Amino acid sequence: MIHVDESDPVGEVEPSFPHRTIEIHRDRVPSDLYEISSEELGRGKYGTVFLCRERASGLELAAKFVPCPKREDRRNMEREIDIMRTLQHPRLIQIYDAFDDGKTISIMLELILGGELFERVIGDDFELTERACTVFMRQICDGVDFIHSNSIIHLDLKPENILCLTKTGNRIKIIDFGLARHYDPDKKLQVLFGTPEFTAPEVVNFDQIGFYTDMWSVGVICYVLLSGLSPFMGDNDVETMTNVTLGNYDFNDVTFDAVSDEAKDFIQKLLVNSGSERLTAKEAQKHPWLKESAQNTELLGTKTKLKRYVIKKRWIKAVYTIIALQRMGAKIDLDLL
Repeated sequence: MIHVDESDPVGEVEPSFPHRTIEIHRDRVPSDLYEISSEELGRGKYGTVFLCRERASGLELAAKFVPCPKREDRRNMEREIDIMRTLQHPRLIQIYDAFDDGKTISIMLELILGGELFERVIGDDFELTERACTVFMRQICDGVDFIHSNSIIHLDLKPENILCLTKTGNRIKIIDFGLARHYDPDKKLQVLFGTPEFTAPEVVNFDQIGFYTDMWSVGVICYVLLSGLSPFMGDNDVETMTNVTLGNYDFNDVTFDAVSDEAKDFIQKLLVNSGSERLTAKEAQKHPWLKESAQNTELLGTKTKLKRYVIKKRWIKAVYTIIALQRMGAKIDLDLL
């Protein structure tokens, strides 16, 4: 049974990933400097990720290739690279290099092999306790605080974007800055994207967003981690977004019987409809639940439900992947005609 190391990694001196000034290479291709493996690490809506190795140093990295057929696609990738080059922090995935050959933009990223946080905690050898949850939530808040201190909003915080650095350690990394935006408090910023289950009311209502928008997502992640239940999930996206705007959630499920009042208070101070009333990332780190020792009782009921939650997510992801591949196949067939 794996017990989470309760020494808080926040603030510790860690081996830093090699940082350097990132400029997009337009006169070279990735294979000039890197050996690109055929081993596929992941496939998403916008690109494919492969294992790669820098020829000069032997450093293993993740190479993400994103086709950019439209000017808007290129602008989005350039913005993501611009944001990532400013976010050098142990809780955030790091960028190492970038290329643009005119058709595809590729970025070399820190290699993270521990898998998704939720996949890790549902393992048979992992003891899920409230105290273990605080170790992870402290790091999430630490990373989000750094993002916000650089005037950036992530806008896509969800369990799939919280990875474990290794398969056995307790350090996490926040990934995927594809939807992130620079934030100027003097300018009104509105967006209409994100994952409904984790999206804040102001996004659903197309109202002004702010740093507080990410904190709502942090609250939802914490709720799911402690209970294995999704607080606003409906039978479809419309129902889910309706629940979000109404703030419909509770702690009535039996799994919350094992959860402390301090933990519930932490969630309640984040899942507030008025963004200005939510805890900031800095305030969240000072909340008694994260500052003081949480309960060390094993959350057996939570783990059972969290397994169901993760399995359902895997199934949905598999279906979307099949649909995407079918569309790609159809496009390829059309291109050959």
